[in-house]
Amino acid sequence: MENGETKTREQWLQQARTLSEALPYMRRYAGRTIVIKYGGHAMGEESLAKLFARDVVLLRQVGMIPVVVHGGGPQIGAMLEKMKIQSQFIDGLRVTDQQTVDVVEMVLSGSINKQIVSAINEAGGLAVGLSGKDANLIRADKLRRTKRDPESNIERILDLGLVGEPRAVSPHILDYFEESDIIPVIAPIGVGPNGETLNINADTVAGAVAGAVAASRLLLLTDVEGVKDKDGKLIPQMTPAEAQAAMEDGTIQGGMIPKVETCLHALKHGTDGAVILDGRVPHAVLLELFTEHGAGTLIKRTR
Repeated sequence: MENGETKTREQWLQQARTLSEALPYMRRYAGRTIVIKYGGHAMGEESLAKLFARDVVLLRQVGMIPVVVHGGGPQIGAMLEKMKIQSQFIDGLRVTDQQTVDVVEMVLSGSINKQIVSAINEAGGLAVGLSGKDANLIRADKLRRTKRDPESNIERILDLGLVGEPRAVSPHILDYFEESDIIPVIAPIGVGPNGETLNINADTVAGAVAGAVAASRLLLLTDVEGVKDKDGKLIPQMTPAEAQAAMEDGTIQGGMIPKVETCLHALKHGTDGAVILDGRVPHAVLLELFTEHGAGTLIKRTR
């Protein structure tokens, strides 16, 4: 019995030490905006989803201003398959026609968005779901990609349909939430020049939002540990110049390139630091913000 009491007392002391060590970081970020891109396995696993919701509520409770931007690629793919809607791909990019974008909006702005909102509310927070179409939060243009013909060396424009890229984010809309305890949860849907619905990559939206609100941190939750060097070791911190050089020399490649480019875009437009981290790690957001070693790769502006 005494051993059980001692063990419990030690656990309490450890919890108290953890909170005490986190205090300087809580003070550092108090009143600052943290934009979190939420997706991948972290969103798909129920236990991790509940932990994420609690962590977001905690950030708000200690005076930080979390803004959540979520993805939903696997869920969209599953719904398209269920509805027997076949997708065409060009160089690995889904061509989004009107039928497809209707499903995309239904899944992102509907079921996924409300699941996240409900989880945060159940954890004790006050969350509200939005899409980029609400109050013209995200105005977008159609995404244009080009491909060079290796034989003729002529570039041609690839038409990806109703796929967009942010042109302008209206930060004053998010200011209303900043003045309250409400946590905005944003689906990556934008409104085009003619009022059309455009599907936008969630990382890209998170970066654009972070830049528009001059966030203290942009956190991109992914399914990898972070940026790694050529030996496969995690790089804890980089400057924008180092990140750019790593893309040019091939250290950063594949799917990591657009994530790093998103981070650099956010930094260029006013975000203090951007982090690529593994959302599969429980409490990854808290580990990054409230500990000295962090939990991923921090790309930070030089002053």
